[in-house]
Amino acid sequence: MLMDRKIFTKGMWLAWAIVLALGIASGCGLEKTGERKLEDLPYTILEDKEIPQEFLAIIEERKEQLFKLTYTDDENLYIAVGYGVQQTGGYSISVNQCYLAQNAIYFDTTLIGPSKGEQVNEAKSYPYLVIKTKYSEKNVVFQ
Repeated sequence: MLMDRKIFTKGMWLAWAIVLALGIASGCGLEKTGERKLEDLPYTILEDKEIPQEFLAIIEERKEQLFKLTYTDDENLYIAVGYGVQQTGGYSISVNQCYLAQNAIYFDTTLIGPSKGEQVNEAKSYPYLVIKTKYSEKNVVFQ
């Protein structure tokens, strides 16, 4: 009888450990719900002359390396992503996603290289993209 009680007790502890582990694992999944898209954010892709001078100066300093930056003024949020030095011209950047979630703004881009056989400038280039959207205090998550 004593042996059965030890087995039962060990079995109960194992069951509680499994329940606890599943509870922790499912709790981690709850944080992911904050990433769910609430709405697409409207944005405008800016040319250099439209970028605030202070922000443009920071971009110029960092353009040789990969960068992900944000800048705000009283009305707007600016999001920039740069892909560092490339050996030729002909690169572009596409915006895959820019959306508002409960916990942050999510921003995802892709660098697109020149097409095969495309005439490209043989000089180094520094592809980057800056968008402007409405001001928000939420953090920006670059994907």
